[in-house]
Amino acid sequence: MAGHDAGSQHQFTGIAKHFNSYTILGRRNCVLATYATIASILLFFKLKPKKKPAVTEK
Repeated sequence: MAGHDAGSQHQFTGIAKHFNSYTILGRRNCVLATYATIASILLFFKLKPKKKPAVTEK
């Protein structure tokens, strides 16, 4: 039979079950995690309060 060999199926456990490069869902989860990380870093720096000078001159 031509095609995918059923004997070489990967059985993932733990975090590798959700983040792997062998399945479409695993690849999608890696991409979504990357986008979420980049978005959270951008939001952190955008929403971080600005520093005020300690001593103001009058």
